[in-house]
Amino acid sequence: MSRGSVFEIQAPLRQRYKADPKAALVTDCAHAHGNIADDPFHSIVMPMPRSGIAFPVGVHGAVGGLHDAPTPGDILCAAFAACQDSSLRMVANILGIKLEFLEVEVTGDVDVRGTLAMDAQVPVGFRTMRCVVRLRAAKRTNPHLLEKLGTASQRSCVVGQTLLHSPSIETTFDMTADEAHAAQVAPKPGAESTACLRSMHVVPE
Repeated sequence: MSRGSVFEIQAPLRQRYKADPKAALVTDCAHAHGNIADDPFHSIVMPMPRSGIAFPVGVHGAVGGLHDAPTPGDILCAAFAACQDSSLRMVANILGIKLEFLEVEVTGDVDVRGTLAMDAQVPVGFRTMRCVVRLRAAKRTNPHLLEKLGTASQRSCVVGQTLLHSPSIETTFDMTADEAHAAQVAPKPGAESTACLRSMHVVPE
């Protein structure tokens, strides 16, 4: 891509979003399922459904899985790395910085006692995450531009900013059982059934 091409591509989009802020609201999506419904250790995830791109997902050995495929934690790290990488490339293009080498590595630490419900004091989730950027720009690149690149790419990294400022999460369960079992556990009138459509709204503190 030629210098300034990202800016040129984004210019009409910026004008559109300025005139109609609602047009800037987009929705990303992913779909997960298993080839074998009751396999506890394997599934398949498809980012951007109907893209035709899917890859296997495994369970970490630290919680009893076979760890024979990327785990959800690995995929989260991958999403962060990919977003930071693309942010760097696009901002560099806008600033006119020629990149000769770019590599982003993301690692995260989890105490699995939390997800195993062994200790209520141990949180479930990553405790720390580290993002290391290794970048080489063309000779004679202005150091101030490189500093600007680092700051702007962090600020525009959607996944990185999402991890820093957690969004509200809505989880919907549509759980059903076979008809014979459902009849046996049917709730009394007015009681809540565990085999029904349910939504949970989680808002960060």
